[in-house]
Amino acid sequence: TTEMANQEDAETQISELDLLSSMFPYEEEFAVTDQLALAELKHYVENESAEVPSSKVQFILNVKAEVPNASMVEFSMACALPFKYPAVLPEITVRSSLLSRSQQILLNSDLKTYLMQNFSGEPCMLSAREWVKDHAAAYIDKDLSSSSMIASDAPQSEVTMFTRLWIYSHHIYNKQKRKNIIDWAKELSLSGFCMPGKPGVVCVEGLQSSCEEFWSRVRRLTWKRILIRHREDVSLEGGGHAEIQKQRKFPTLEEKCFDAHGARGNHMDLGQLYHFLEEKGCADIFQMYFGVEGH
Repeated sequence: TTEMANQEDAETQISELDLLSSMFPYEEEFAVTDQLALAELKHYVENESAEVPSSKVQFILNVKAEVPNASMVEFSMACALPFKYPAVLPEITVRSSLLSRSQQILLNSDLKTYLMQNFSGEPCMLSAREWVKDHAAAYIDKDLSSSSMIASDAPQSEVTMFTRLWIYSHHIYNKQKRKNIIDWAKELSLSGFCMPGKPGVVCVEGLQSSCEEFWSRVRRLTWKRILIRHREDVSLEGGGHAEIQKQRKFPTLEEKCFDAHGARGNHMDLGQLYHFLEEKGCADIFQMYFGVEGH
């Protein structure tokens, strides 16, 4: 029955994901980006749910490959497993900062052809990764004249994303963490503010990739509890420096201490935080953090 076939596909997916995570235990090599979909899939397999999972399991595989005359280049494989995988092919997009758009298109279509010819109906994530490791670097130098790439006529306008992250922590006291937050923001050209104490509030804004790098570093430190409370993304056409500056609500990243009198200097005065946010045009965020109307 299709029900049984579905169960088998789902089980195959889970065991393949388990294999990947045991082979690549570090997040920088393999990371599931949609934990919810994975949980739904496991739930389905354990037969606790007859409902077919609504979303595909998505994950990133990063591969380092040697490039002649250069050192190592990292290729990132963004993967999604359709529910019927491995009966159907996985969806994979390979990217690297060194690939032009047309080189990337060619590489991805060659990978797909290779998988279609060799793996109908079998798990193939490891083979796909091997193929990328062995072949991807060759695409960096491929000269793709207009004859071979019809799609390259249309100029691609790059859309740059501007992001603002509102991070909430149970508390921020540690001097080293506070220094990290400020140093990393500087290094990544992010502005915003950090309010140490209990609770701890951090806001960073700037290029999306820089915000994500900042968050991945901060979250690796040890915290009692830390999460992104709210996230804003704005797409910038052109995305030049001026466009980015125009989106900023904070000129630099600084530490803000709103001392509550007599509270040993560590409980922050939330009224002062509210007025500070209001000045910056972010008063609505206060409610997201603390669930109450500011006043």
